[in-house]
Amino acid sequence: MPSIHRRPKKTTMSEINVVPYIDVMLVLLVIFVITAPLLSQGVKVELPKVASEPIAGDNKEPLIVTVDAGGQYYLNIGEDPKTPIDHQGLVNKTAAVLRLKPDTPVMVRGDKEVSYGSVVIAMALLQKAGAPSVGLITDVPDEPVKK
Repeated sequence: MPSIHRRPKKTTMSEINVVPYIDVMLVLLVIFVITAPLLSQGVKVELPKVASEPIAGDNKEPLIVTVDAGGQYYLNIGEDPKTPIDHQGLVNKTAAVLRLKPDTPVMVRGDKEVSYGSVVIAMALLQKAGAPSVGLITDVPDEPVKK
């Protein structure tokens, strides 16, 4: 009698192929790594690491934005530095000065009674105008600061 070769029955494969899942995970990781720095908000401020020292005189007149106790802004340039300036005017005048003299130091002087938010808004407006960094003007304390 001739022998009949039977094929073995096909069994279902019970393994899960994880390679596509790894590919998707790596793509998501790359997307998150690229977009995470773009999501950070705020004004960049370089905090001092030691007791602050006066800024070395470089004979450049700084652009000074003053925030009074009422939250109004003043700019030390223009027709009348004692006249309050609106947000758009502050951005426009600061941008014009920085276009003409890009290395002009930019400073913010805030009244001690003004809200923190008003000073941060001033810094954000200066950043919008193109200021690469913003310094804060303070008075020298009466007594030395203890470490």
